Amino acid sequence: MRMSSNSLKTGFIFLVIILLHGCGQSKTELKMDENPLLKEWTGPYGGVPSFNEMNLNDLKEALIQGMDLKWEEIEVITHSKEEPNFENTIVALEKSGKALDRVFQYYGIFSSNLSSPEFREIEAEMAPVLSEFQSKITQNSELFERIKSVYDASQKQALEADQQRTVELIYTQFAMNGAELDSADKVEYARINKELSSLYTRFSNNVLHDEENYITFLNEDQLGGLPEAFIKSAAGTANDKGEPGKYAITNTRSSMDPFLTYSTERELRKQVWNKFYSRGDNNDQFDNKELITEILQKRRRKIELLGFENYAQWRLQDRMAKTPENAMALMEAVWPAAIARVHEEVSDMQEVANRKNNEVTIEPWDYRYYAEQVRKEKYDLNSDEVKQYLQLDKLTEAMHFVAFKLFNYQFIPVPEGTVPVFHADVKVWEVIDATTSKHIGLWYLDPYSREGKRSGAWATMYRSQSSFEGGKTVLASNNSNFIKPAPGEALLISWDDAITFFHEFGHALHFFSSQVRYPILNSGVRDYTEFQSQLLERWLSTDEVIENYLVHNKTGEPIPAELIAKIKKAANFNQGFSTTEYLASALMDMKLHLADPAKMNVSEFEKKTLQDLKMPKELPMRHRTPQFSHVFSGEGYATAYYGYMWADVLTADAAEAFAEAPGGFYDEALADKLVQYLFAPRNSIDPSEAYLLFRGRPAKIEALMRDRGFPVVTDNE
Repeated sequence: MRMSSNSLKTGFIFLVIILLHGCGQSKTELKMDENPLLKEWTGPYGGVPSFNEMNLNDLKEALIQGMDLKWEEIEVITHSKEEPNFENTIVALEKSGKALDRVFQYYGIFSSNLSSPEFREIEAEMAPVLSEFQSKITQNSELFERIKSVYDASQKQALEADQQRTVELIYTQFAMNGAELDSADKVEYARINKELSSLYTRFSNNVLHDEENYITFLNEDQLGGLPEAFIKSAAGTANDKGEPGKYAITNTRSSMDPFLTYSTERELRKQVWNKFYSRGDNNDQFDNKELITEILQKRRRKIELLGFENYAQWRLQDRMAKTPENAMALMEAVWPAAIARVHEEVSDMQEVANRKNNEVTIEPWDYRYYAEQVRKEKYDLNSDEVKQYLQLDKLTEAMHFVAFKLFNYQFIPVPEGTVPVFHADVKVWEVIDATTSKHIGLWYLDPYSREGKRSGAWATMYRSQSSFEGGKTVLASNNSNFIKPAPGEALLISWDDAITFFHEFGHALHFFSSQVRYPILNSGVRDYTEFQSQLLERWLSTDEVIENYLVHNKTGEPIPAELIAKIKKAANFNQGFSTTEYLASALMDMKLHLADPAKMNVSEFEKKTLQDLKMPKELPMRHRTPQFSHVFSGEGYATAYYGYMWADVLTADAAEAFAEAPGGFYDEALADKLVQYLFAPRNSIDPSEAYLLFRGRPAKIEALMRDRGFPVVTDNE
């Protein structure tokens, strides 16, 4: 499963960004000229962020001034003497807050790409302030009454379809966040949100601390099995960290994963594994276990004020799954097949270990290593051999080729210095319609890991498309954590990392292809927005990409046909591992929020839940509870981590449609339907309706089971 994104921001920031879209006239407007983070974006391409003017010293004041501006705009709406209608209430709200929205784009860069101890101090101070501001908006009685008036009128006499959707989304957001509570409960609801915002910040910073401070330094005699490119990169990292002559294994997935796959040093594998899976769980001042209990308790109390039994019921009401029972049913249908496959994989690995007289019983720190040995024996497929044909630059070209074939987009490199960037590693492309040369937007790529950059891969939208103000071009970025290669060396990545690279690009294409009138229609339904990006992963395996862009980094020769055949033959290899490690985290997320948190011991709950699930002992959850940032550094994925699998049902089903089409994955008619119904509408129509328009029927779980090579055990027609 690919972990996107842009989803780790705190819940209060997510909602505030959705609400803040425009900029009205204000007595405070002059302040925007004084603070570069507030100013209108100028320059080429319809204006771009002034990343070259980013200064952390400006951030706090920009946030405060931005909130002042936003509040003045809200007061214009609430003090209007006109009867509430779509234009003077909903459109006015959609136009409000662009100044603060611009500040949040810089805030997001400081948080995700350029974090520092100084920023974290500001973040900790401002998180509760921003939470109070969110509550001040969503619990504003005068504002909600106007919204409700427009909503009630629309139930009697419907507006245009996208206007109706806009009203319903805004009304639901306010109602879900306490707008209908009485005064006393509103105060408590706001207090809880404020406290949660600080807890989310602490959780995130604790994980980041453990990623930055738990590093394994190796000597030259400890490099057994490691690929040459990885060794060179580890040497460069160690040198940067003041340990010349050594080799650094950082406490991030991008460093840990290849080390565990290739290193012949079992005790070192155990050491690196323990450091990574102990993030947030070291019984020190950065431990997250008590924070999790507190978060769960406050979430439960918050939704009880709204009349719900548990957090999952509240959160899923506006998702595709609708109820936790529906989400659990999907996960429980797949789980038995996933763990059964793990047992088969472990048996194969143990056989290899026994044959090599290694006298080991497979443990979690052995899984990746012996899986690689099995891959070599069973499929005659060496991951490092495949890696020689997976150059990041060529894969970038491949993604642009796919975008051209499906979306008619052309990506043109922007000359260095034309557009401000926040780090020298960031590259920028202009995106245009290949037929009309119409400017679509800019694509920023920040590929390398660095200190202060959060781990993983994600996509960000700096500016969304919407047509009601004349249309603005889209500004989007992809962010990865590849280890920067030594000078003069190509950046080679694994097949799994290449899939993730395509996945995150799918989010960017979703941003670029948007065709909506109102900004809120660019918001996503969590268990649907991963679908588009998961689907784009499938184009990596198409013949057109393989034959033209997978070339050897030294010789330039295309990848041999026999190696392609091995890759395709091994398509479902290790599926037990990848499905089970993800699904265990998704089940844990849901069960944590369904349980009574009053006296919860997080360690015991995690242990007992995994025992009840019969979790194979040879592998961990992808995200252990104390480091589960998707769920506990904000609310975006809380009780919604299952969404990757929900989206993967859609993905597998849609992929079968392309496989059956006359033109295969590049079938023009089906590609047009893909863009028209699944990408361009964003959230302007219900996701279930959108999929029906594309496929002609609902997605079937059988497609997912077939896709993963699992027995088909259910029928959801």
